[in-house]
Amino acid sequence: MSSESLQGGNLSSPTSFLLLGFSSTYNAQVALCLGFLLIYLVTLLGNLLIMNLVWLDAHLHSPMYYFLGHLSFLDICYSSVTLPKILKDSFSSQKTISFVGCITQIYFFLSFGGSECVLLAAMAYDRYLAICRPLHYAVFMSKKICHCLVAVSWLSGSFSSLIQAFLTAHLHFCGSKVINHLFCEIPFLLNVPCSPNARFNKAVLYALAGTIAVGSFLLTLVSYVHILWAVLQKGAGGQKAFATCTSHLTVVFLFFGAGAIAYLLPHSSTSKEMGKVLALLYAIITPMLNPITYSLRNNEVQGAIRKALHRVLSQRSTK
Repeated sequence: MSSESLQGGNLSSPTSFLLLGFSSTYNAQVALCLGFLLIYLVTLLGNLLIMNLVWLDAHLHSPMYYFLGHLSFLDICYSSVTLPKILKDSFSSQKTISFVGCITQIYFFLSFGGSECVLLAAMAYDRYLAICRPLHYAVFMSKKICHCLVAVSWLSGSFSSLIQAFLTAHLHFCGSKVINHLFCEIPFLLNVPCSPNARFNKAVLYALAGTIAVGSFLLTLVSYVHILWAVLQKGAGGQKAFATCTSHLTVVFLFFGAGAIAYLLPHSSTSKEMGKVLALLYAIITPMLNPITYSLRNNEVQGAIRKALHRVLSQRSTK
């Protein structure tokens, strides 16, 4: 389907959209495809490694690593919503996506992204209790509470994304059916509709997304304000405890920082290509970097990796 055919007509329920993506030259497509494939493989292998380590190593059976295991699972789901389609489109001359497929992609992308926002806030709360309330940590971070926090993260992301996908599906589209983006994402899709209630729907959509993202970020920020205050009071001992937070802070900065720039700044102030690059950062690069970030400066994770490698090598040597 050509872009000209998609641009014609005034259909309230389009059958498909055209995704422009990046460059259309063959050499650029090959390079992008190989790059995206490498990113996806590293994302899958790195997060699967973290999940298996948390599951198998008894030293990682604590709330912090319980949340980390769920974060790794979310990262796999989050990147799998977009990357396989992007890889498929890399060599396709017709980068189209059906209307149902677009709404479905929006739902799962927002669901996993919203769940990750809430989970990152729960991880910050865990670090707050461990550093600021160590005597009450076992009570306030019991297995039941950990399960509840994970359930809240999944449910909040799913419920918010369901409403946003439903409202987006009921927008009227006319004229151009071209989405100048790598995948279906609400800020870019909302440039297409022309229904009279589009502004109201946009306000509701951004309010829901803002409640999840901004609320989670504020909870994370409050937790770290208390953590920093406790670290300053404890001195050297507090600095050692704060070292366990650096990996989480890095992930929070990458995820919320790139997302805030892409969603909050007006699209006129950022180029369309820059918007795509930012989307790559929080939708594709961050899920790949999360397991690397948590492995580089975490002695317990490094120790679990060494034990796992030693176990595999010893099993091979006995055969």
